[in-house]
Amino acid sequence: MLRPFTTKLAATSRVPLRQAIAFQRQVHSSATRLQSNDETPVSPPASEEAKKTLPQKASHIVRSILHGSEQVKQETKYTLSKVLARGKYVHELATHSVKPGCMEEYKAVAGELYPLIVRNLSPGVKLVGSWETDIGELDTAVHIWEYKGYPALSAAYSTYRSDPEYQRLHRKMLSLLQSRKSQIMLEFQFWPTHPPASKGGLYELRSYMLKSGTLLEWEQNWRIGVECRKHHEVPMGAWFSQLGDLNQVHHLWQYPDLQVRKEVRESAWSENGWPETVLNTVPLIQKMSSRIMLPMSFSSLK
Repeated sequence: MLRPFTTKLAATSRVPLRQAIAFQRQVHSSATRLQSNDETPVSPPASEEAKKTLPQKASHIVRSILHGSEQVKQETKYTLSKVLARGKYVHELATHSVKPGCMEEYKAVAGELYPLIVRNLSPGVKLVGSWETDIGELDTAVHIWEYKGYPALSAAYSTYRSDPEYQRLHRKMLSLLQSRKSQIMLEFQFWPTHPPASKGGLYELRSYMLKSGTLLEWEQNWRIGVECRKHHEVPMGAWFSQLGDLNQVHHLWQYPDLQVRKEVRESAWSENGWPETVLNTVPLIQKMSSRIMLPMSFSSLK
C-alpha cells in the first residue's frame, strides 16, 4: 500500500525515503514486541515530547522528512507575511513602447504631462524617475511612480480621468505609442527607493521572473547581497510585483558609465557573501532581463 505514495515523494526528499519508512517499521515492530512481552514500561518524563510512544516518534520523524517541521512552517509563514507588507508606499512601473522615430516628440509631451501630475494634480504622487532605454528593448520609455498607499493611487487615477488638461496631453501621448504596460509593486524593506538625485551617467533596470513561491528565499539572500554591493555602489531601488505580471522583482542601479559598471560588478565578487548570494538565487529565476537607460530631463533621478 505504501509503494505508490513513496514513489511519488522520493524525488522531493533529501533523506532516502525508504530508509525513513524502514526506520518507522523497525521502531513500530520493537514497540510491539515490548508490549507483547509484558515488560514494565518506564515512567515517562513530564515533557510532551517524552510522552510520545515510539511509533508516534517515528511517525513524527517521517512527517518532518517529507513535509518539514511545524516550527519551520510557522517561522516561514511569519517571515513571508513581513515580506508582503512593506511600508506605506505603493509603486507603479509604467513601460511605454514608442513608435519608431517619435521618441523626441514623446519626451516633449511627457515633459509637460508628468510635471503637471506631480505639481498640480496629485499631491500624494511622486515621480521616482523617467528614462529612455539605450540598450535592451529600444524605443521604450520607463517611468516609476510612488504613491502614498493604495488610496493615493486610486485618487490619482480618478483625477486623471476627470482633468481636461491631463486628458488632452494623455491623448497626444497615446498617439505616439505602440503599446503600454503597467505593474503595481512594493519596495523591499531592506532596499528603500533612493530620493531624488542628479548623479549623471546611466541607469540599469534588472528584472527577474521568479519561480512561484521563492520570493521569501530571494529576499533573504538579497539582504546579504545588497550589503556586499553597497561597498562598491549605491543601490537605487528594488521592488516586487503585486498587480500585473506576478512573481517579478526589479532592481535599479546607477553607474557613471559602462566601464565603471563592469569594474563594480567584478569587484563585488571579492566580498564575503556575494558569491553565495548569486549561487543561491540563480536557481530561483525563470527569466531575467537587463536594460540600460538614460534619464529624461524632468526625471527626479538623473
